[in-house]
Amino acid sequence: MSRQYQMCQNLQQHNARLLDSVMLENGTGLVSWSNQHDQLSLDGPDHHTLSLYVEDGYESFLKTSYGWKNGGAPDRLCLMPKDYMASWDIRGPLSFVHFYFTDAHLREVAEKVWDKSPAQLSVDEHIFVDDPTVTAIYRQFLLNCQWGDSADRMMMSSAISLLLTHLVKQYTHFKWSPVQVKGGLAPFQLARVKEYIDANLNTGLQLADLAGIISLSEYHFARMFKQSVGLAPHQYVMQQRLIKAKTLLQNSTLPLTDIALQCGFSSSSHFSNNFKRAVGFSPSKYRSR
Repeated sequence: MSRQYQMCQNLQQHNARLLDSVMLENGTGLVSWSNQHDQLSLDGPDHHTLSLYVEDGYESFLKTSYGWKNGGAPDRLCLMPKDYMASWDIRGPLSFVHFYFTDAHLREVAEKVWDKSPAQLSVDEHIFVDDPTVTAIYRQFLLNCQWGDSADRMMMSSAISLLLTHLVKQYTHFKWSPVQVKGGLAPFQLARVKEYIDANLNTGLQLADLAGIISLSEYHFARMFKQSVGLAPHQYVMQQRLIKAKTLLQNSTLPLTDIALQCGFSSSSHFSNNFKRAVGFSPSKYRSR
């Protein structure tokens, strides 16, 4: 990661094994970990950490004034605010994903979504909590992506936008009025966005790129786009990538690797997996048919 998040540095000094990591375009960080038989002392990082237990975690204990507390299990979350200090005893296996973010990221969401600029956003500690929204964002989007593949970057950026918005709404000390998004994009706005997508399918398109074309926040753009098209932006972009791939498979003799790159996939294997999931055939079988 280009930003050295202190929680990440701390875990790397213990038994925790880093499985995967990515720095998102907005500066937030996502890291996949496994750990067991470890004792950790967390010493006041300058950022917030949202942890979701992916597998196991039943023997993860937090030291409290009343003794050691446990309650870990798959899909339980721990929200550890900045300056968080605690001692953990990981007595059994645990797989988890950390999301690292700062006050600045929360403030940016508040400004873009609710048009408010709070001087301070306070986040409280929440340990061993069930939150179906967070679980769905992690499971359906973040854990269902190839973090290093450019074709999945829009799905990831969309998921991170949803996650930060949910955190501001549910885990800060401000009560926000629901934002009502009425109507979709104007026809000229939609045409401009679609034209940009078609011209840049070979790149790692980002939600911020599309929203910026028509000067909307990512939050409002995503909702207005879906009202206009019936698909979330990342779903539409993936659909267009696969339509282009079908055309190239039918009308060219390009190798699958070249087709994958022209359609925005970083590898032929990731292209093949997405193609087969959507179409029902592998690219090579589709071409032969």
